[in-house]
Amino acid sequence: MTPGAVGVRLDCDGPVATVTLCRPDVLNAQTPAMWRAMSDFSRDLPGDVRVVVVRGEGRAFSAGLDLSVAGASGPGSFAELATLPEQECADRIAGFQAGFTWLHRPDVVSVAAVQGHAIGAGFQLALACDLRVLATDAKLSMAEVTLGLVPDLAGTKRLVELVGYARALEICATGRRMDAAEADRLGLATLVVPNAELDATVRDLTAGLLAHPRDAVVEIKALLAGAAGRSHAEQQRAEREAQTRRLRDLAGRGE
Repeated sequence: MTPGAVGVRLDCDGPVATVTLCRPDVLNAQTPAMWRAMSDFSRDLPGDVRVVVVRGEGRAFSAGLDLSVAGASGPGSFAELATLPEQECADRIAGFQAGFTWLHRPDVVSVAAVQGHAIGAGFQLALACDLRVLATDAKLSMAEVTLGLVPDLAGTKRLVELVGYARALEICATGRRMDAAEADRLGLATLVVPNAELDATVRDLTAGLLAHPRDAVVEIKALLAGAAGRSHAEQQRAEREAQTRRLRDLAGRGE
């Protein structure tokens, strides 16, 4: 276990790792210290982990950025970032993004278990995961615009991929909230279940992801993740090459 002194912890149980936001008293509002800790989790992850589950303690996934920290004058605050040279500010934000983008790793499948609020940084954390299981009380919003900001935690590309440009623009530019039913209609949810079934559903999904050979799942993830950037011919070639690797590996002829 990686302790949650900064409000987030990592627990590993065989092939399953769980990232838990553990600030339930403030609806798991996030801080730069939490993002740095989450980035470190990628280095701490044992090599046999195949599935990463991201969840929040209490009644919310995450209410977003902790404005009491961001609005102060210390490290990571808006005031401090605004004083930095342009490139240094961008580099600092790149470090924040790393707390989210490691969930894109090709060797793991990441699953967000979302209940209650998933606002701003919380929504982007859910988007960072490959799959999203939503409880029926989930409320999602890309609320950065309400602060005069843009979503900058690697969530915009995933959002466009899932719902298309026009709908992504409407969601981000209005900052409005959507419920689980709408998120499901738009393709943001992998599954929507009653709150009481959220944990069991995530366990069942995790078991399904672990039921088949790891190398096949890794190849499938790579094929699907890269499909949007390939032509039909390029995707077919990628399929042939991946299958050739699988056949050789299963026959004991892999290098």
